[in-house]
Amino acid sequence: MTPRTLTPRYSVSPQILPEHLPAIAAAGFTTVICNRPDAENPPPLQAAEMRKAAEAAGLKFEVLELTHQTMTPANIARQKAMIEASDGPVLAYCASGTRSSVIWALGQAGEMPTDEIFATTARAGYQLDHLRPAVEQLARG
Repeated sequence: MTPRTLTPRYSVSPQILPEHLPAIAAAGFTTVICNRPDAENPPPLQAAEMRKAAEAAGLKFEVLELTHQTMTPANIARQKAMIEASDGPVLAYCASGTRSSVIWALGQAGEMPTDEIFATTARAGYQLDHLRPAVEQLARG
C-alpha cells in the first residue's frame, strides 16, 4: 500500500487492508476515509471491520460510500468537511483510488485553477481530464 499524495493534507490509495493501518498511522496520517461501498467488499474489508482496525491503530475513521452516481454536491461537501475536520493528514481509499481522487477534484472546483486540479491528479497517477466539463460547471457555481 503506497499512498498517492494529492496535497500535503490529502492522499488517496487503492483498497487498504486492516494490517496496513498501523503503518498508515506511523506515516503520519490521522484520518482514514473509506469511499468504498461495503457491497464491493468481503466482510473482513467492510467499513465496520476497517473502523475497528483503524481505531486500534489510533486513527479516526470516516465512511462516505461513493459510486460514480453519488458524486453529488452534498457528498462533495461532506468529503471536504471530513478533510477539514481532520487534525492532520487524511488518507482516502476506494477500489483503485480513482473515486477518492474524483471527489477531491470536484471539491476543488472554483478553489483551484482547473488545469492545476488535473495536473495534481495526473501526478498521482489519475487521469481525470474527462471531468473537465463537470469541474468547470461547478467552478461557475
